[in-house]
Amino acid sequence: MDDNKIIKTEYSAEMQKSFVNYAMSVIIARALPDVRDGLKPVQRRTLYDMYELGIRYDRPYRKCARIVGDTMGKYHPHGDTSIYDALVVMSQDFKKGLPLVDGHGNFGNIEGDGAAAMRYTEARLQKITQEAFLGDLDKNVVDFVPNFDETEQEPSVLPVKIPNFLINGSEGIAVGMATSTPPHNLGEVIDAMKACMLDENITTRELMRHVKGPDFPTGGIVTNKDELLNIYETGTGKIKLRGRVEFEQLKGGKTNVVITEIPYTMIGMNISKFLSDVAALVETKKTMDVVDISNQSSKEGIRIVIELKKDADAENFVNLLYKKTRLEDTFGVNMLAIKDGRPETMGLKAVLKANIDFQFEIATRKYTSLLAKEREKKEIQEGLIKACNVIDLIIEILRGSKDRNMAKACLVEGKVDGIKFKSKESRVMAAQLMFSEKQANAILEMRLYKLIGLEIEALINEHEETMANIFRYEDILERRESMAQVIINELDQYKREYGRKRRTAIENAGEAVYREKEVEETDLVFLMDRFGYAKTVDLGTYERNRETADAENRFVFICRNTGKVCLFTDTGQLHTIKMSDLPYGKFRDKGVPVDNVSNFNSEKETIIYATSQTELNLRQVIFATRQAMLKLVDGGEFDVSKRTVAATKLAEGDRVVRVVSLMEQRSIVLQTKEGFFLRFSIEEIPEKKKGAIGVRGMKLGAKDAVENVYFIQNTVETAIEYKGKQVILNNLKPAKRDGKGTKIRV
Repeated sequence: MDDNKIIKTEYSAEMQKSFVNYAMSVIIARALPDVRDGLKPVQRRTLYDMYELGIRYDRPYRKCARIVGDTMGKYHPHGDTSIYDALVVMSQDFKKGLPLVDGHGNFGNIEGDGAAAMRYTEARLQKITQEAFLGDLDKNVVDFVPNFDETEQEPSVLPVKIPNFLINGSEGIAVGMATSTPPHNLGEVIDAMKACMLDENITTRELMRHVKGPDFPTGGIVTNKDELLNIYETGTGKIKLRGRVEFEQLKGGKTNVVITEIPYTMIGMNISKFLSDVAALVETKKTMDVVDISNQSSKEGIRIVIELKKDADAENFVNLLYKKTRLEDTFGVNMLAIKDGRPETMGLKAVLKANIDFQFEIATRKYTSLLAKEREKKEIQEGLIKACNVIDLIIEILRGSKDRNMAKACLVEGKVDGIKFKSKESRVMAAQLMFSEKQANAILEMRLYKLIGLEIEALINEHEETMANIFRYEDILERRESMAQVIINELDQYKREYGRKRRTAIENAGEAVYREKEVEETDLVFLMDRFGYAKTVDLGTYERNRETADAENRFVFICRNTGKVCLFTDTGQLHTIKMSDLPYGKFRDKGVPVDNVSNFNSEKETIIYATSQTELNLRQVIFATRQAMLKLVDGGEFDVSKRTVAATKLAEGDRVVRVVSLMEQRSIVLQTKEGFFLRFSIEEIPEKKKGAIGVRGMKLGAKDAVENVYFIQNTVETAIEYKGKQVILNNLKPAKRDGKGTKIRV
């Protein structure tokens, strides 16, 4: 082929083809388990490599670095991290209901601490892994395929004798699909598998008499028992989980809430996230009942202790934890696995059926292989027994033959030419020998001690045993009932040796209902200084420090403790803060930056007005901007549930100069940067919606802008200082809105 030849192809077609190839590679060869052995390729290859290296359960541990390196070099040409991570997970009893690897060293913990580096840790196979996963590999029970560089052979699937896909569960993300199967109880799954073998028409509901539901290694409580039937029929759904909580009564009426089991989804860093979430509930005043929280978990198990105040409602507090933290969580089920080379979502019965078919397949191959070996043994044993009966003749043939081939030809074909016999009778008898090729080889290799009487008797006993095995194997292969009984016997053995009690409780529980304590309404004083730090104090504290409070704070007003504070900014935004989110305490306490309790950003905007929601609802609000746009808005429009809304619409480059609640003001005075003052009646300002831009209040010069806005009460003299000169606003001549105004000379 010409190296310079350019092959033209449609870009979209090439992309589609390449993506499909990549997706199928990830789906089949990396991310999803095979329904037959419940293992992903990396897990299967790691276990097989340990088996090949001889790292058995009854032998010394070997360094994980050796296992990982050997697996990567022979079978899994991907990163060593992915192999070691898979090895670690297979050893963690808090993730796997049935750990497949016996780890020695630091293999991480339930709280999210990772395993030590692979050069420090050691591992070997668990006993059940060796027996139930790898035990019959030498009996031609599964197909072997070339590895990635065709220098080794690896099993396409392990001959697993238990439904590992259900027992250990599986999680994996492929391309366009994901698998998420919860772990189950070994004994329950085996009972269900036996029931399915004995009755092919069994229903999922009947199977669930055996499989009650998931059995997570972390325990916990499944709270939606009635929904499990649909989940197991379809293979998809959501399982609701709760941690297990106990109450410890202390002296003085105090109660400790003790979490002894966590939801499976809380494994790892989510435990520390739970602790921080509880602390956040206290900081945000969602609960005032917590005195202390501590994580006392150890190797013995989970123990998270929350100490409550005296006479606190412990059950109500636990309901709060269910609603606001991951103490109650959901486990998304999608029982997706590779079946017949394709990804398929299966229900409980379909998974069991696939495992049963696989068990019959490997049993058929196993006993076919064993039968062939027994028949071969039978042939040789019969030849040796026959040889013992005519041993004198055979010795005569051997002594009279020139070489091995001559003796073998006589034994197999009766050729006596060239062989020296002691008598004609011996020649005649030798010519009638008709041993098979294998029998002849066995006779020629037989040692003399085999002629001892006891050895001959042992040979006859072995032959009888071989015949019994042949009869048994033929019965197993010919009758499905016999094979089913053999499989059931093996399953019963695994259940007796490795079964354990259920850890996860299955029940129906109603939705957690948290009853918030009714707060007694009272008036508080809101204080915010010029640096943006806010706090609340009671009325008595404020009255005792009124002069200092008014002097040191930018905004001071009374607000209900159940109400909200409204902050208007120069960008036209309204930010609200619940009074309950603000610190309440002593007058000299610093308070909290309003940035921390609202969406206000002090770097981009400035607060120009603050008031209570209650006060706002009773008034109209006046807005004035740099470009002299004015409007009145009914305060009720700002009674919204959102933390931030647009309080007014602004033209490009415009900013709000003044926002104020309308009370007894009668006139408004606009003052520009260039010294123009315009006074007119507030009645000329129309009422608009908060989304309106307003009307022009004053004609401005090309580079002029409104700098200040003042309000006048008709009976009260209002004086200001402008560039060192006192200006009495009441003396300004009243004009009409949208005028140019009067320039004040200084």
